[in-house]
Amino acid sequence: MKYSIIGCGRISSHHIESAQKNKLDIIGLCDLDINKAYELAKKYNLDSAICYDNYKDMINDLLKKKILYQEDFKKNFFTSVTTDSGSHFVIAKYLLSNSINTLCEKPITLSLKECDELIEISNKNDLIFGVCQQNRLNNSSQLLKKAIDSGAFGKISHASVCVRWCRGKEYYSQDSWRGKWLSDGGAMMNQCIHGVDLSRWLMGNDVESMYSVIANQQHDYLEVEDLGVAIVKFKSGTILTIEGTTNIYDDNLEETIAIFGENGTVKLSGEVAENIVYWKFKDTKVNNWIKDIKEVNYSSVYGDGHSRIFENIILAIKSHTTPYVDAIAGRNALENILAMYESYFTKKLVKFPLSNECSTKKYINYNLSKSNFMKKPLNM
Repeated sequence: MKYSIIGCGRISSHHIESAQKNKLDIIGLCDLDINKAYELAKKYNLDSAICYDNYKDMINDLLKKKILYQEDFKKNFFTSVTTDSGSHFVIAKYLLSNSINTLCEKPITLSLKECDELIEISNKNDLIFGVCQQNRLNNSSQLLKKAIDSGAFGKISHASVCVRWCRGKEYYSQDSWRGKWLSDGGAMMNQCIHGVDLSRWLMGNDVESMYSVIANQQHDYLEVEDLGVAIVKFKSGTILTIEGTTNIYDDNLEETIAIFGENGTVKLSGEVAENIVYWKFKDTKVNNWIKDIKEVNYSSVYGDGHSRIFENIILAIKSHTTPYVDAIAGRNALENILAMYESYFTKKLVKFPLSNECSTKKYINYNLSKSNFMKKPLNM
């Protein structure tokens, strides 16, 4: 199967490594700074891949050179979008509108309306459209999902997700788009969306309401949040708390998920909630499920889920089935983050479903590092 990538920055190595592990034919690399594409090609010995600085030119040139064929598009080809978050929509729209299967990095977009448009185009053109929210494919996440779906917890009282990571000035200075409402969003949108996605996937889509507080506590050179806290209520009565931050000194600490039910308690932890640190159920059979799950230590904060995402996308294209982490999954995670922003800026409890007018673009005139929002009384 043929493959190309648009965006050769920080996350691109994980896509290329996953493509190689899954034996894809890497035919094109694209970045506005073509030197980044050349560097990526050199790093991974991609001698036959062609580098470009324009994604439209890449597709057209690969067709012209007969490296790629129109008949490949739906059955034998896909492209990763790993550019800045603010450009995901425009690039993915071009690919999907031209019948190209697409794998998009998180967040899928920064706007619910734009997300809905992409989903509509992909459905209309009968395409595979996946999102890199790879922590769903951790062994620990899969087993926890199995326990929830089996009813092993009984009635779930409450749950919590915490993402406690570190991002300093060196990280944000790598690219000019980072830490801005128009092109990135803050810690919740960029880093903590993985934990938020896990909680939404595990707890279900019957979200009723959310109240949140966000703040910029330590990054006075950014306009967005570096801390977010939310309380989520589900129609079932279950309560979820969310805490996310990039203010941890001086390295990533943890991502944890904990679920508390009448018949069971589970806590996942590690840098990306990859390990089971507590697993206890009334049902002894469920207790035994973890005997074959080994503790892992990932080499980076991204875990090893990208390769599994690629494996699943390839299977989805070959069998023409919905990918495990599809565009709807991307939308659900996006909705939760935008609800946090909406609740904070309106100082109101936000009801679900969220209006599709919600977008980070609504807040481009607000600089959280210079605001006095936190000094105002909150209408809880």
